[in-house]
Amino acid sequence: MPDTRPEAHNPHDPVTIGLVSVSDRASTGIYEDKGIPALQDWLGRALKNPITWVTRLIPDEQAGISATLRELVDDAGCHLVLTTGGTGPARRDVTPEATLAVADKDMPGFGEQMRQISLRFVPTAILSRQVAVIRKQALIINLPGQPKSIAETLQGLPSAEPPVHGIFAAVPYCVDLIGGPYLETDAALCQAFRPKNAIRPPKA
Repeated sequence: MPDTRPEAHNPHDPVTIGLVSVSDRASTGIYEDKGIPALQDWLGRALKNPITWVTRLIPDEQAGISATLRELVDDAGCHLVLTTGGTGPARRDVTPEATLAVADKDMPGFGEQMRQISLRFVPTAILSRQVAVIRKQALIINLPGQPKSIAETLQGLPSAEPPVHGIFAAVPYCVDLIGGPYLETDAALCQAFRPKNAIRPPKA
């Protein structure tokens, strides 16, 4: 069942977010999944909007991943879907293929920026194959599997010289453009970017 954050006295648009952790071992209980909690923690702090979470923990099976993404967008009405895991070059890593299979549009800039962030830390970041796509009213983004990497990818490296933008700064405006809710962020954690003509005045 979705976990809904209370909306009382919240003037911001509600948003439904799908979180998918792709892992053979976590989905069978061999170890605890850390991807979904890390995503909920960061997004819960970064967004001012009331959030309905729809979470899925599934194995590395391409058909199952695609089916889950279709369900979250088409049936659950998610505006944003974030996946974690299954984006490397190993045989069982098929999250990018499953994501592209449900796409209406490919958004390559997200993957390019994620790799730029990760390359600040490890040369093996060039092996990551994260993609982002649009399906109907939703933006779907593949993220890394480690909680620390998830936060760095979303938030960026503001203290670096020069600073490196995180990918989430572009997410709210992208969601605007595909007809989703108006996402508002806590600027202390993530400063969303919109053109001036796309910025709404604060609600009372």
